[in-house]
Amino acid sequence: MLNWLYKHLWATRLKKAVTIVVAAAVVTTAAIVVPRNVGGPDNCADGVERHGGECIGVNGSGYDFGVPEITKVSDAIAAENRRVDGRPHITVAMMLPLQPEADAERAQLRSDVQGAYLAQYRANRAEQKPLIRLVLANPGRNYGQQARVVDRLAVLADSTRHNLRAVTGFNLSLRNTVAAVDRLTNELRIPVLISRASADELANTEGRESKPRFRGLARVIPTNQQQAEALAAFHGNLNDDETVLVRDTRPDDVYVESLARAFSRDEPGRAGAKDQTFVSPSIGDPGETGNDFTLIGHNICQSRAKVVYFAGRPVHLRLFALKLAEVPCHGRKYKVVSGSGAATLDRYMSDADWRKLRGDEGAKDPAVTVQYTAPGHPAAWSSAGRGAKNRPAHLVEPARELDELRALVGREGAGDIGPVELDDSRTMLVHDGVRTITRAVFLANAQSAGAVPPRERVSAQWSRLESAHRVAGTSGWVCLTNAGNPYDKPVAVVELDPRTRKLAFVGLAWPEGRPQPKDCVVPSGT
Repeated sequence: MLNWLYKHLWATRLKKAVTIVVAAAVVTTAAIVVPRNVGGPDNCADGVERHGGECIGVNGSGYDFGVPEITKVSDAIAAENRRVDGRPHITVAMMLPLQPEADAERAQLRSDVQGAYLAQYRANRAEQKPLIRLVLANPGRNYGQQARVVDRLAVLADSTRHNLRAVTGFNLSLRNTVAAVDRLTNELRIPVLISRASADELANTEGRESKPRFRGLARVIPTNQQQAEALAAFHGNLNDDETVLVRDTRPDDVYVESLARAFSRDEPGRAGAKDQTFVSPSIGDPGETGNDFTLIGHNICQSRAKVVYFAGRPVHLRLFALKLAEVPCHGRKYKVVSGSGAATLDRYMSDADWRKLRGDEGAKDPAVTVQYTAPGHPAAWSSAGRGAKNRPAHLVEPARELDELRALVGREGAGDIGPVELDDSRTMLVHDGVRTITRAVFLANAQSAGAVPPRERVSAQWSRLESAHRVAGTSGWVCLTNAGNPYDKPVAVVELDPRTRKLAFVGLAWPEGRPQPKDCVVPSGT
């Protein structure tokens, strides 16, 4: 074989030359046809690589992660980032799963990203500096690849070009989310502001003697416990035997676990039905839970309960409400109450679903109504205190801020970012979160010699954001305690009305049972 190769490829100068030319051509062609990163990650976009079938990483140059619902707003973010490039600025990263599969989840994602962009746009046209650069950070489905993204955010935080000064977003309360926040705050000392996740496990404990679990953490959404307290105050004192708790026991979902604890009334000797439990396969998969819900519905029918507290995700809440409506229960009506995770439940409803919840034709009231807390609602400020001669500041200021947001959405200068839906509270709350970050950055900058404050100075401002430095958000006053939690922040109680197929605002509820104090001075001990 070697002799044959020598004779035909290498025996004469001509054969040597031809062999070398052909070999070079083959190598060149292979370099063109075969990707450079064979054996390594596939680049989805600048700063984003494919891992496990998902595009994981951080991008602020307009990449939409293959989700057309956010293409327009991603382009708007890129244009704004180019506008601030070369001038003193800080970077804010929005970290949340950016490649959802369900249509309803993609619409929710659009609302989240729109809220962040609109806040960036407003901040960059204020008189204060530095300017804000916004990047999108995808940690993968259920935050499963958050470690890769946190690694990248650490680099951006140390970079004098990018100056990452805060991470926000965080729309799911999961164990992976807790791990990401833990490392960002405690190891990397990067300020974090949670705008959507409501689990108590993602909040610092209040009190002078309490050591913060997450150093540099702030929130603008009330925890599940605070929401439950607000609902209790709103509904008044129900007898124990008039309520029952239905809860998901799937592990590692800290939102559901936290909500179940907040709603729990399953105590020894308590009157009324025991907790009804089920196990879902995942956040977005109903699995065989429909069969469980039918059985649970029959048990509830035999009890005296008329209010059902539901600790679970929207996909399962929808199915439970439908199964409860199917149970023949002598004409009884039920109110199903849940937490802020249900804020986009209406997007999961079909025409047949609405008809089923309405119940019998001609009935005065629907068979089942679903009521939950929303962190914000556009009707809250116009409805609350209507007709009063001197409306209090805690109603007037958020109403003014909401008017500013609405005007910005309709203004050509902000660009076409797709249809903006305010009813689901996501755009409002994420907007308020980024506004809160920019307030902290501006306060920190005023105390720093340079145009870009160190990140420790930014997180040090969380506790200053009360009283004179309160943030008038579209979702209400943001007044932070020393633990970084919003003090007595109101929640909107909303209800799905099967007759109108709309989300109706019912009223405002306050964790403390009363509105925030005048000028939002946070009381001692919090």
